Amino acid sequence: MGSPIRVIVTGAAGQMGSRLVSLVKDSQNLELAGATEAKSHPSLGKDVGEVVGCGPLGIVLSDDLGTLMQKGDVVVDFTTPSATLGHLRQALDQKRAMVIGTTGFSPDELSTLREQAQSIPCVVAPNMSVGINVLLQIIGKVAQALGPEFDLEVIEAHHHKKKDAPSGTALKLAETLAHARGWDLKETGVFARQGMIGERSSREIGIQTIRAGDIVGDHTIIFGGLGERVEITHRAHNRDPFARGALRAAEWVIHQPPGVYTMAQVLGL
Repeated sequence: MGSPIRVIVTGAAGQMGSRLVSLVKDSQNLELAGATEAKSHPSLGKDVGEVVGCGPLGIVLSDDLGTLMQKGDVVVDFTTPSATLGHLRQALDQKRAMVIGTTGFSPDELSTLREQAQSIPCVVAPNMSVGINVLLQIIGKVAQALGPEFDLEVIEAHHHKKKDAPSGTALKLAETLAHARGWDLKETGVFARQGMIGERSSREIGIQTIRAGDIVGDHTIIFGGLGERVEITHRAHNRDPFARGALRAAEWVIHQPPGVYTMAQVLGL
């Protein structure tokens, strides 16, 4: 077996970052090369393993990603849109691969990210769980097979601290359904219903949002016909499926030429 892949985790003290750090620690193929947080974070300077609760690792939580990149092969980023774009610029400067799972980008931010990330090997995905990415491969086919008589609805539920809505995953699911119908989601997506809205149009995809408690992530697609309906649901019981998928992407992406890749490509779907 060759040398382990050296991973830098940004937002390492957060919920996703904590799981990434812990899973890298337990991996035989990966090694934690660095961990960062925002400049105002109270745990800067502390051992990141102790910060996230997996025991001392000898890696200090830092706010200097640029210096850490000299020690790493790939940056795994689940932070905020503005922070991610800043991290991307540093990765471009030092020609390091990235795995980006951040959501909540505006259309302009996402366009900037995809344009700039072409210069390095970069996986960008709103959801890195294997289950969701398999789901994305089949729901378009289900929509086509059932036909236009079946209405399409997406319902997503997350914890009450999630800042963006709908979730990036829900939007990706809805985009996949729209593509299967030959529609533009910007024209057919319905994100709220209230009052006397009248009869539902056959040319729409409802995307509804729930925020409550500590729900990690539930996504349900409803194919509603007359006299029957099909429902497909994915539930994440914890954040590990996303973290494992991101680390799988990290192992894969460092062997790729520059370009922006999806989780479907990582998984060979």
